[in-house]
Amino acid sequence: MVTALDEIFRDEWGRVLATLIGVLGDFDLAEDAAQEAFVIAADHWPRDGVPTNPRAWLIRTARNRATDHIRRDRAFAARLGLLVAAQEVEMPVDTTTFPDERLELIFTCCHPALGIEAQVALTLRTLGGLTTDEIARALLVPERTMAQRLVRAKRKIKAAGIPFRIPPDHLLRERLDAVLTVVYLIFNEGYGGRDELAAEAIWLGRALTELLPDDPEVRGLLAMMLLHDSRRETRFNDGELVLLEDQDPSRWNTTQIAQGRAELDQAIALGGRGPYVLQAAIASLHAEMPCDWAQIAALYGELTRLTASPVVELNRAIAVAETEGPQAGLRIVDELGLDDFRYLHSTRAELLRRHGRTDEARDAYRRARELTEDGAERRFLERRLTELANRTDSGSDPAAPE
Repeated sequence: MVTALDEIFRDEWGRVLATLIGVLGDFDLAEDAAQEAFVIAADHWPRDGVPTNPRAWLIRTARNRATDHIRRDRAFAARLGLLVAAQEVEMPVDTTTFPDERLELIFTCCHPALGIEAQVALTLRTLGGLTTDEIARALLVPERTMAQRLVRAKRKIKAAGIPFRIPPDHLLRERLDAVLTVVYLIFNEGYGGRDELAAEAIWLGRALTELLPDDPEVRGLLAMMLLHDSRRETRFNDGELVLLEDQDPSRWNTTQIAQGRAELDQAIALGGRGPYVLQAAIASLHAEMPCDWAQIAALYGELTRLTASPVVELNRAIAVAETEGPQAGLRIVDELGLDDFRYLHSTRAELLRRHGRTDEARDAYRRARELTEDGAERRFLERRLTELANRTDSGSDPAAPE
């Protein structure tokens, strides 16, 4: 039952919370009520069985708990207003269809009154259901700092009276960049193994294409997510990370690849050459075997010119190494100022290993391991270190220069 409840939590948290925020207009009250509903479910469902419509049960229970809290706080005028709102809104708790308010929620979380760090954190908290500690680790900040950031963001939304709705057309465009950034970051967090977050991001991407069908970057983002997610089943094997070159292409999701490429074609037809369209084009090439690494390197070069991102340049180094050898990739990597970025060190370690520079590779793997908390990634790095140690002990050449 714990497993079933965990699965329902992953699937329904964002929908339940978005619905409650839409009704109550208060992030903290809605979040507390949703958490109480799941606690009650954990107590009742093992005994009574999982209801036919878990989401309806959770929303009804959470709303009742919120109403109880409001009634106990009648001394607070603001809470009195929320009570009226909660009583006046008719929620279809006895039906199988609910208004899905996740799109309204992400536009609320991404209001320009909040900084981008707060936007990302609040969206991961509300839509993704991540704990404060998980968000802090994902965004590389102390947990205490993240907790304060979330509190300030919720207070600002409440104090500024930020409406819970999709903005009108004349404001939609200026809010879109922040929303796309947050969806992209949610997908990235999910791509590391949180499948429910990746699914949430793809849902949001589809919803945004319905809202803005003629925006090439919206379609580019959706295309990129679909193409990357098509390889989800092959990225891990019994919990262990599998590199692209070791994946089984026959297990890739061909339907998602076709959908992603269709979205990419539409984005290009709309004149798209922005960052998300370029990343989608790269993802499309990654979904081919063998990969056209020269074209991938060229696209990363164009993306670097658009974004000036050292992380993009790191990816270009990987593609260059595939076509020109590890030394060419190392020349790019060694010019990047990303000393605290674990993927720089893991990439550098791989290239050094391939080039036969064993001692330097070992040091780079160790540095990457120091910076990595993810279990699957740490185990991969430890396997690489073990391989280097075994080869050195046996006296064999650890890697021939390429």
